[in-house]
Amino acid sequence: MAVARASTGTSSAESSALIPLGSVRPDQEKTMMGQATGVAPRDRYRRGRHLPLTGVLVAIPAYNEERFIGSVVLQVRRAGLSVLVIDDGSSDQTSEVAEAAGAFVERHPENRGKAEALNTAFRYARSSGASALVVLDGDGQHNAAEIQRLLEPILSGEADIAIGSRFLAESPGSIPRVRRLGQKAMTAVTNACSGAAVTDSQSGFRAFSRKAIETLLFSAKGFNVEVEMQFWASEHGLRLVEVPITAVYLDPPKRNVLSHGLHVLNGILSLVGRRRPLLSFGVPGFIVLLVGLSFGVMVTQIYQTTHVLAVGYSLITVLCTITGLLSIFTGLLLHSVRGTFIDLEKRIIDLASASSFSHRRVR
Repeated sequence: MAVARASTGTSSAESSALIPLGSVRPDQEKTMMGQATGVAPRDRYRRGRHLPLTGVLVAIPAYNEERFIGSVVLQVRRAGLSVLVIDDGSSDQTSEVAEAAGAFVERHPENRGKAEALNTAFRYARSSGASALVVLDGDGQHNAAEIQRLLEPILSGEADIAIGSRFLAESPGSIPRVRRLGQKAMTAVTNACSGAAVTDSQSGFRAFSRKAIETLLFSAKGFNVEVEMQFWASEHGLRLVEVPITAVYLDPPKRNVLSHGLHVLNGILSLVGRRRPLLSFGVPGFIVLLVGLSFGVMVTQIYQTTHVLAVGYSLITVLCTITGLLSIFTGLLLHSVRGTFIDLEKRIIDLASASSFSHRRVR
């Protein structure tokens, strides 16, 4: 899948699509919120005004980010955008600081991981009728002033997922050398396995169209959710575009770089096993089959020379040949089943989108 690069200008028409805070009266917001979610606002959010149901929503997953979350929320609100902070079971004052800065907070009772935090954001965006969703980290790494640039290809209809890339030629900022090498290595593996090529597969600064909002549902564990997005984009025809962004690293890595890289690699291999069975079973099976055939050639040559059957090599030949063929056929079978499930998945998404659209029209 080809990935385009977005321009950096923002038209007045696109800017007008952003819904400023307070554009809907509090009494209207309360009524509309109850209709959209079926949950009383006071049960869903702890306090503060409620998000408008249309326009752009900015979601910030956060875990123990009380140092930075307040300034990040204030920067986003300064752009006139609604902010939803998903506190993923923080043990500090992340929720309180975010609310004091003017964000709406959805709090998980325990740490569930970034994938579940994003699922919460996407569920709210779907139920509220948001036309676009922006996701950024809560640690101050991303520049909220670049949200408009990231939204441009989404609001113009050019793309369904806009990825803020730190590695485009136009991207400013400085990335520590170790991080740069690790991220580029993970990006190369992700590109090869997912079928969608980007320059920054690990970027947490992204924007999504309504189509992507209604399509994406994450199951990855830990910090593999960005990788999973590439698999989803490839399978469901979501258009990807990359936009240059600035990355600011205020603190050293929270996790050991090597262990984090191995964790991401494990997640990639797990996704390949589930979503690319022909690659995960067929390729190894083909290699094993070639090994078996090579040993078969050796057995033949030995027998022609000595007229003695090399029993050991013969057993290896039979074992590798059977294993390789079984692996190849398993990959082909699972690949066929996967195609059926993807078609079914697309139909369910289409039906859900049509139902959501009809529901919004009735309201």
